[in-house]
Amino acid sequence: MALNSALRRLLCLAAASLWLAGGAAQAQERHIVMASTTSTEQSGLFGHLLPAFKAATGIDVRVVAVGTGQALDMARRGDADVVFVHDTAAEEKFVAEGWSKRRWPVMYNDFVLIGPAADPVQVQGKDIAAALKKIAGAGAGAVFVSRGDKSGTNAAELRLWKVAGVDLAAAKPAGYRECGCGMGPALNIASSMNAYTISDRGTWLNFKNRGELKILVEGDQRLFNQYGVMVVNPERYPQVKAALAQEFADWVTSPAGQAVIAGYKVGGEQAFFPNAKRD
Repeated sequence: MALNSALRRLLCLAAASLWLAGGAAQAQERHIVMASTTSTEQSGLFGHLLPAFKAATGIDVRVVAVGTGQALDMARRGDADVVFVHDTAAEEKFVAEGWSKRRWPVMYNDFVLIGPAADPVQVQGKDIAAALKKIAGAGAGAVFVSRGDKSGTNAAELRLWKVAGVDLAAAKPAGYRECGCGMGPALNIASSMNAYTISDRGTWLNFKNRGELKILVEGDQRLFNQYGVMVVNPERYPQVKAALAQEFADWVTSPAGQAVIAGYKVGGEQAFFPNAKRD
């Protein structure tokens, strides 16, 4: 009887140890899934920002970097806890439809028109509409690489063509090419073809395979590029880790998170500018 009693105690202690170990492992597995854009990843920002967030909170962020449209669709399916993207109109629609309860602005940079240094169509300057009109008018003489992936950059590009008076729905310019790809691959294609393209500045700064490409148009206020963060509504999907996701939203818009963003530089040039607004 004494042996059986001792054995039972040992089994109970072993079970308790396993339970505590399991609980400790669960406690350590504090992570969220973030649906974000290729620009935040390919610019190198997340490699700088997310380790600082984890050091501050202990929360690991698993990033799925796709175009903004795909990131929002991913969140609509309940496959992400937080969204960090750059298409204000689409983000506001996302909130209005109840997929998130609120959007917070986080930071901004700008878009730039990249093209061959020789600039065969002579677009260099500060007027993006005039530049795109020249590219469209050059036909096959000017290749333009569009991401064509429903990303924030692609949405901005399509708006800019409209501002330039070019109706892509009616007829695309002869040199217009859609790759259906992220910003890095689009820049690689533009480099290989010596073509024009629109990029966010952060990815361009971090891009190494430039070939003969350079910035040709910048400084136009219509090239402003705002980023926002949204926690996916847990009322839509109970599995969403809303509390942990909110910790990220709170931190990235806090003075500490904003300072980390401001501190990220590529080649000595600041890639993003914090502009969070919190109540």
